[in-house]
Amino acid sequence: MQVKLTPRLEKIASLVENHSRVADIGTDHGYIPLYLLQNRISSFAIASDVNKKPLESAEANIKIYGYGGKIETRLGGGLATLRPGEVDTIIIAGMGGLLISDILEEAQDIVESTKTFILQPMQAQEELRRYLVKNGFCIKLDQLVKEDHRIYEIIVAEKGTQTVEKDIFYTVGFHLKSNPLPLAEEFIQRKMMIYEKIMNDIKGLTSDGAKEKYGMAHDMFNELREVMAWLKE
Repeated sequence: MQVKLTPRLEKIASLVENHSRVADIGTDHGYIPLYLLQNRISSFAIASDVNKKPLESAEANIKIYGYGGKIETRLGGGLATLRPGEVDTIIIAGMGGLLISDILEEAQDIVESTKTFILQPMQAQEELRRYLVKNGFCIKLDQLVKEDHRIYEIIVAEKGTQTVEKDIFYTVGFHLKSNPLPLAEEFIQRKMMIYEKIMNDIKGLTSDGAKEKYGMAHDMFNELREVMAWLKE
């Protein structure tokens, strides 16, 4: 019986290096650790969750698939369930970017002893990238994946120094061209539509706040248009 992953989870799993020891933080049903072991990508995994019920679901799945000796389940918040050096890869997916930043900030001993972080923020992606760059991470990869009608952003980071040529890359990622062109174009088009709507909604308003907001949206729209042109080069 093969573990079936959604496109989002499958993309996350595909970014794990072979032979990695992995911790999946906020594991929910434990599908990613199961997939990694079943496909011999990892030999050991930790499935961690702050809530008891999802962890019990993960434990049940682990028994069903027969990996009780190779996947450990741990109940607790953030990286508090880990010991320094016991894994080389940490996955944190399905949480907000600010929460992911807080989780990393609160466990510096674990962060320093871990090689790779695979992060999939549901929102505040720009804020997460800014946190990573400011706190000594190098973003090695920005991956997009479309599931149903939503495009998700996945960030792979390691300790190091990130070169920031333009501020817009905090918004669109530092490795946008590593994605299929149609998906990258759709991703940028969606962002342009957000700022276009802001401009249309406040067009004609004369307050200082409205003018400032319009100017911000106008500038971002133009920057994203430049990104779109750059993608096609």
